[in-house]
Amino acid sequence: MRKPWIVGVLLTGALLLGACGDPSSGPEEAPPSPDVPGVSATTTHQRAPASPGVPAVAPRVLYLGDSLGMEAQNVLGQELRRDLKAKYASAPYSGTTLCDYLEGTGKKSLVPDADKAAALVRAQHPDYVVMQFWGNAWGYTWCMDGITYNASQQKYFTRYKADLRRLTQQIAAAGGDKRPRIVWVLQGPDPITPDRVRRVNEMYEQQAAASGDLVADAGATVSPAGARYTWTQYLPCTSYEHEHPDDCTQPDRDRTALHTGKDYLHFCLAPTTSTPKPCPVRSPGILRITREITRVIAERVRAR
Repeated sequence: MRKPWIVGVLLTGALLLGACGDPSSGPEEAPPSPDVPGVSATTTHQRAPASPGVPAVAPRVLYLGDSLGMEAQNVLGQELRRDLKAKYASAPYSGTTLCDYLEGTGKKSLVPDADKAAALVRAQHPDYVVMQFWGNAWGYTWCMDGITYNASQQKYFTRYKADLRRLTQQIAAAGGDKRPRIVWVLQGPDPITPDRVRRVNEMYEQQAAASGDLVADAGATVSPAGARYTWTQYLPCTSYEHEHPDDCTQPDRDRTALHTGKDYLHFCLAPTTSTPKPCPVRSPGILRITREITRVIAERVRAR
């Protein structure tokens, strides 16, 4: 029997790629960090802390996503529980994209029927469904029917936009009179196809505006100030990271690492393994991302 509100559902089988990027997204060495004029500890993206106080009614939060969700799921749960006493569940699957969470895909999906977005909404009645997808662009998952960004950008974006609408509709229908609010997480820079991520983020924003949902620009917290879509391996430490030295990996240089030297996509500072799992080590990029998601939900919860 499936236990409700289980934290962290691991993808069975050997998903050796364990990632969710582009066909050319696997260089042995990461691209060099750009020199961004004017970037300092005071200009790094920082968000004002949410207003203090725990809400009277703890929100229920469901977190779905690809390998970025897989690595961040435990940290997000910790942040939401600490700040909001949230009831939290997560069901990310590495290598997936939006269509994997659509009902009606049958065997052409990396996500089992019980963990489809609508099925989880019906079973767990969340108040918020957080969706974090890089935008699988390489044809790895079967449900994309071979459509890739490299082969046809127009087909890729048309399909992605259609899946956004369908997934929103399925989640809304599953929620019924208590429709959960969707939180679309905007992604950080991609050094290989920066315009693809920009356009995917724009679609998230457009869909959220059209359906009355929310956007968490977590990608801005891992981008240089004034250069939202410029990739970098390091950023200046924030004030929070200075106050928590374990989260400032190079205090002598006043900077912290977002990625390892061989993986520009993921934010876990531990080596990627053949079995996808939550990140086992403190990783500043993951904490930055999850704190922003938590801030957006907290702002909404406390305003009600």
